[in-house]
Amino acid sequence: MIGTLAAACTKAPSQQPTVKTIDNHMPISDSLTYLALGDSYTIGEAVPQEQSFPYQLVHSLNATNHFVEKPEIIAVTGWTTGDLKKGITSRDLKNHQYNIVTLLIGVNNQYRGYSKEDYRTEFIELLNTAISYAGGNKQHVFVLSIPDWSATPFAKANGFDLNKASTEIDLFNAINKQETEAAGVAYVDITPSSRQAVNDYSLIANDGLHPAGRMYSLWVNQLLPVVNSQVKY
Repeated sequence: MIGTLAAACTKAPSQQPTVKTIDNHMPISDSLTYLALGDSYTIGEAVPQEQSFPYQLVHSLNATNHFVEKPEIIAVTGWTTGDLKKGITSRDLKNHQYNIVTLLIGVNNQYRGYSKEDYRTEFIELLNTAISYAGGNKQHVFVLSIPDWSATPFAKANGFDLNKASTEIDLFNAINKQETEAAGVAYVDITPSSRQAVNDYSLIANDGLHPAGRMYSLWVNQLLPVVNSQVKY
């Protein structure tokens, strides 16, 4: 979401999207491809790249000989649904299809006080885009809920209304869950895992706000069996 919450959430929408990659292995014949769409929670702000949830997911899949290539990531810290839409357009992936697509977006809509109605509209558009990148195969698309940043040390130290923020995140998640299930796409609720940070600060990165690798591992533990059950290798 942010380097400091206010700074990231006001990051210029015109910022060019970044794709974080490392060549940790050569493509394998018949290997699967993976596209991760989102914001700071997808790029793994404040942790080494290999600790982000997309890279941990790929590592876990490859550990069981499923041979997934390194993830292609379209995400920037501070992005809203509208920013992600622009970022995808600028990447011009019209002719690309992926075996796995994840979508996690909305925390910056909530933080900036953006309209829930606009969030619903743009989330539906992004979900349809994700499905198109999966070649129309809804079984290969996975939506993650918005984590609760109000559980972090940063939120507590800076005087935010924690109950208000948490309640609003629940409302935004009610929207993305409803639309995801209506579309017949798998929904993985990671919000309860993010709230464990209230009592366990080791789940939070050194910036006091973003998830540490340990929290991303919790998310992957939830996501991995769903991917395994729906993606045919």
